[in-house]
Amino acid sequence: MAAHSPRLRPLSDASSGVVHSAVVSTPIDALALMARVQHAGIGAVSLFLGTVRDLNDGRGVTGMEYEAYEPMAEAELRAVAQAACNGSAELVIALEHRVGQLDVGEVSVAIACAHPHRAPAMDAARLVIDALKQRVPIWKREHYVDGERSWIDPTTVQGSGS
Repeated sequence: MAAHSPRLRPLSDASSGVVHSAVVSTPIDALALMARVQHAGIGAVSLFLGTVRDLNDGRGVTGMEYEAYEPMAEAELRAVAQAACNGSAELVIALEHRVGQLDVGEVSVAIACAHPHRAPAMDAARLVIDALKQRVPIWKREHYVDGERSWIDPTTVQGSGS
């Protein structure tokens, strides 16, 4: 049986700009996030998923713990996404960042960027994740195979993962 896909809204009902941003404590539903940005005028959706990996700087990782000052983190998430939308009335963005204890492979951040054309959607996803790591007060602590735990500064690990 084919998977049910959401019916696209007509272009006249389309939202633009930031349609959703949140800090969440439950697993992120990437398909639901993508559905938030889709409408009949969209030709491309770029979805970025940051996941907990099992190795960092040569050390085995068993999981990750994320903490946030949630009111400020949510405001900054929205501000980062709004800044990415500046200059593009057609760009639509939805994003979530998870807090709490995550296992290897779980999604920690999801960013859905939609636009009538692929390049702006893809560029926006990269812009949002890079700015998020610099500006949003969400901290992560890696849990290593040897039992040690260490807080990681996301601003010093450019482009290397979530």
